[in-house]
Amino acid sequence: MNMNSKIESFVLHCGEMGSRWGFNRTIGQMCGLIVISDQPLTANQISETLNISRGNVSMGIKELQAWRLIQVQHKPGDRKEYYAPAGDIWQMAIRVFEERRKREVDPTLSLLRDNLLDEPANAQEVYAHNKMREIHDLLDAVTLWTSELPKMGPEKLNKLMQLGSGVGKVLDMKEKFLGSAKR
Repeated sequence: MNMNSKIESFVLHCGEMGSRWGFNRTIGQMCGLIVISDQPLTANQISETLNISRGNVSMGIKELQAWRLIQVQHKPGDRKEYYAPAGDIWQMAIRVFEERRKREVDPTLSLLRDNLLDEPANAQEVYAHNKMREIHDLLDAVTLWTSELPKMGPEKLNKLMQLGSGVGKVLDMKEKFLGSAKR
């Protein structure tokens, strides 16, 4: 596959973003390339296009499959395996959120729950206990909210994202209205 400058720029950027998403640069590039390719790609095509070893491609494919971001496809009469995105962009984003939650948030919540079981012994521990409770409650609320995202579907998710700060404005108006109604 030949990459024009725009595609190459995107793929390289995905590589740089890979570490922020939770995987390395090469895997980020592979994911970016597979996502924007109009046809499924073989491991050899990925290797040649990104100028990386076939071994790195194989390891990257396994990692992207573990994240559930790519899927294997077969073509009739062809023994090669082809790789394509596993779903649309929303589904892939939700999978990244789920994996990040499992790898980062769940262990933190577990540690916080264990620590919050013990009663604080002094003022310093009371302060730390309260802060850990705040962190736990925030992460728990975010986890609950994000667990609802996959149930919404792409159309509702798009609408939710478009609401953006508008939700905050509506809540502010509600508080003002309820506050003035109590007077």
